[in-house]
Amino acid sequence: MQFGLSESQEFLKDSARKFFAGECPSAEMRRLMETDTAYDAALWAKLTDQGYTGIIFAEEYGGVGLGKVELMLLMEEAGRALLPGPFFSTVVLAGSVLDAVASPAHKKKYLAPICRGEARATVAILEAGASWNPRDVQLTAANGKLTGEKLFVSDAAVANFILVVAKNGVFIVDARAPGLKISPMSAMDLTRKLYVVEFKDTPAELLGPTTNLPRALDIAAAALAAELVGGMQRTLDTTVEYAKTRKQFGKPIGMFQSVQHQCADMYLETESSRSAVYYAGYALEENTPDAATSVSIAKMYASDAGRTVGNRGIQIHGGMGFTWENDVHLYYRRAKASENAFGDATFHRERIAQLVIDTPTTAHAAR
Repeated sequence: MQFGLSESQEFLKDSARKFFAGECPSAEMRRLMETDTAYDAALWAKLTDQGYTGIIFAEEYGGVGLGKVELMLLMEEAGRALLPGPFFSTVVLAGSVLDAVASPAHKKKYLAPICRGEARATVAILEAGASWNPRDVQLTAANGKLTGEKLFVSDAAVANFILVVAKNGVFIVDARAPGLKISPMSAMDLTRKLYVVEFKDTPAELLGPTTNLPRALDIAAAALAAELVGGMQRTLDTTVEYAKTRKQFGKPIGMFQSVQHQCADMYLETESSRSAVYYAGYALEENTPDAATSVSIAKMYASDAGRTVGNRGIQIHGGMGFTWENDVHLYYRRAKASENAFGDATFHRERIAQLVIDTPTTAHAAR
């Protein structure tokens, strides 16, 4: 199969890189990272002006109507810039879940404000069992109310509403609803804040059943893998530049074969991850029979590659890689956090086995 980006896709990728470089350079990323929420209203408005908050959603809801490959390209560049704040939680995750499970009326009420940049949201999935499989969720809504706890909910403190995955459906909760408590958690990735969300007889509105939830989670997993690719590329670029200038024994360390081998391995893992991510985006857009498998392959490979590229980058930097002033460790933190989100490599290897071996009905529920 011959695969290449179209002219418009190349333009999107290039313009996104320039946008993030100009609006979210390292100094701005670090400034937001050190705030309580990593959210900046001015940056959010600029993301909206670019059409990024509605990138894959229908024009009838205020979206731009682009495809999943375009989303992968955007998230790759966001990962390259280590974009802080609730963009992934709101647009990629909550937006995809709304698009998959909500009725047209609910989409106009909740998805349209996201596309217009007027609302932020997140999705609460994980519980004490720490399983990304929706079938393992125990929280159940009763009489239109939720009681229980969700863990590792990203960007909950700046969300206007929270989508809650329960055993009996996907529900939406207003951030100001009674009985809702949001508490910060420590996070590996300092640019993406995590929270515990507790419900106590909290009013919740049913959006729909969890039937179509796996597809939304597939989109989020593929986009997160794309973000990992961007982080890998930035780590590789930074590391190669450092190897060209850092000298040992009177020579740049990039002249030593052992360092060259490390950089070559980083390049291989980055490019392989990129290929897998782009195909996953294509498969999701075209709804091919292997779409779910392609997503798991991309996330599995990028989870492992993101970690190893980060390891090699820090190793080549030596002691400099651990210093606070160097950004390499920040990309490594993002890679480690994203490695486990939406299933680590082991989770997706098992899922691939189910998708390949099991019957279609069973495999579809394997998420």
